[in-house]
Amino acid sequence: MKFDFFHDLNNDIIGVDEVGKGSWSGPVVACSVLLDKKILNTEIFCKINDSKKLNKNQRIHFSKVIKTNSVYGFGVISSEIIDEVGIQKATELAMKISLKKFSNVNNKIRIDGKKFFSLKKEHEFLIKGDQKSVSIASASILAKDYRDKIMELLSKRFLGYDWEHNSGYGTPKHIAGLKKLGVCSEHRKSYKPIKKLLNG
Repeated sequence: MKFDFFHDLNNDIIGVDEVGKGSWSGPVVACSVLLDKKILNTEIFCKINDSKKLNKNQRIHFSKVIKTNSVYGFGVISSEIIDEVGIQKATELAMKISLKKFSNVNNKIRIDGKKFFSLKKEHEFLIKGDQKSVSIASASILAKDYRDKIMELLSKRFLGYDWEHNSGYGTPKHIAGLKKLGVCSEHRKSYKPIKKLLNG
């Protein structure tokens, strides 16, 4: 099926995406976005479907423009809860929390990825949704920017893991920090690389 990337704008569709599932530390963050048609008049509009290619400064700028031209909500689930319920359930919870912003409307919802939960409202899951839906792409940008800021704050409390640059993912500097400092309270103990370190 061929998708019209900008279809959502004329149909008031809410886009949902998450970031941080593969990270070794910190929360998983979801964002839900309902775009205003005014975004058609912004300079970012023709570039928004390349969200994965944006550098940090571009993402920060795009986030500001999207926020000015949308209604949006975030859902944040901590590493502690991720360890308790698993990343799949934690992602579902984050997405549902982000959608509370839209509890009083009945707009159709588009969610990035394979179907792994259901909603009472009309919804669909789209694999590689950020490449097929402007709303999901916008949600992806906001979620990434928001989580990066959380990880930058956490990096000031937990020094030595380079989270301000790697956002908690398993980079060489993060691994070096783990070997030197060990595991901290923000690491996901249920994840194999962290579990392996804990078990020696």
